[in-house]
This record gives sequence, C-alpha cells and structure tokens, in this order.
Amino acid sequence: MPEHLPLLPQDDGWRQTHLGRLMGHALRRFDARVLQLMAHNPEVPLALSNLAARDQISAAHIHITRHLSLQGDRLGDLAQRAGMSKQAMADLVDQCVAWGLVTRTPDPRDGRARRVCFTPVGLAWLQGFRDAVAQAETEFRAEVGHDVAAVVALGLEAYAGSYVP
Repeated sequence: MPEHLPLLPQDDGWRQTHLGRLMGHALRRFDARVLQLMAHNPEVPLALSNLAARDQISAAHIHITRHLSLQGDRLGDLAQRAGMSKQAMADLVDQCVAWGLVTRTPDPRDGRARRVCFTPVGLAWLQGFRDAVAQAETEFRAEVGHDVAAVVALGLEAYAGSYVP
C-alpha cells in the first residue's frame, strides 16, 4: 500500500456513510416502498399485486417498468438503457412474459428481430407503478421537507445527467 494512503482503523467509518452508499440505501428504500404500494393498489392486476406482496417482484423487474418504451424495444436496446447485460435482461423478460406483463412480437423493421412490448396487463402495471412512484415521492417530500426534496432532485438530476455509460 502506498505510504501516502495509510488505512487507519479510526478512518473506517467513511465506508458506511459515503454519498454512493447513502444513495444506494435511498434507492432500495424508495423501490421497496413503490412495490409495497403496488401490492396494495386495487388497480394493479391481482396476480401482479400478489407477486409484489410476496416479494416475487424485485427492483430488478422494475428495470423493465422504468426502461421499456411504450412503443416497445429490442432486447439489446432495453438492456443497454437499463445498464444490464442482454442475458440478464432476457431472463427478466422471460419472467415478465410468463406473468403477462410483456410480450415478444416481430420487429416490423427486421423480420429476424423481436420487440418486447407491454401487454394490456403490463400497461395497467405501468399505471400502478406511476401512481406508486408519485405517492412515494410525496412521502419523501413530507419526510425531508419540500425545500430539501427540491435540492435533492436538482442535485441528482445534475449529477445523473452528466453520466455517460
């Protein structure tokens, strides 16, 4: 280890309190709350709300909800937007096809390719997701205050907006 960077035991607390760790905890808390709200939303298709209530739907499945365009996308494009490997996204899509959230359809621009598209059930899920996100954001604002929430949103938008994978 270089001499100019000694690792001292008393300096170890940074690993638990750095900004990246706090953002990760906040994201997991937010996603868990969104799924909890969806599990109890009567507008969400019953089978899907039951899956959410039993923790069968995870934050990983939310990647499809967040990143799949309403027009549908090729698997590779969806995986890239979600920051996942094509194989990992294919596994998630397979589960979501089995649950009736999405379907694979022929790509009209390339007969060899397939597009992942929301089903009517998936669109109902998406509306439930939108409602749950709005509620979770309202709860966040109530907990930290409107001024702090605005600063957090602006800061995260500026920071994330400059990220190029």
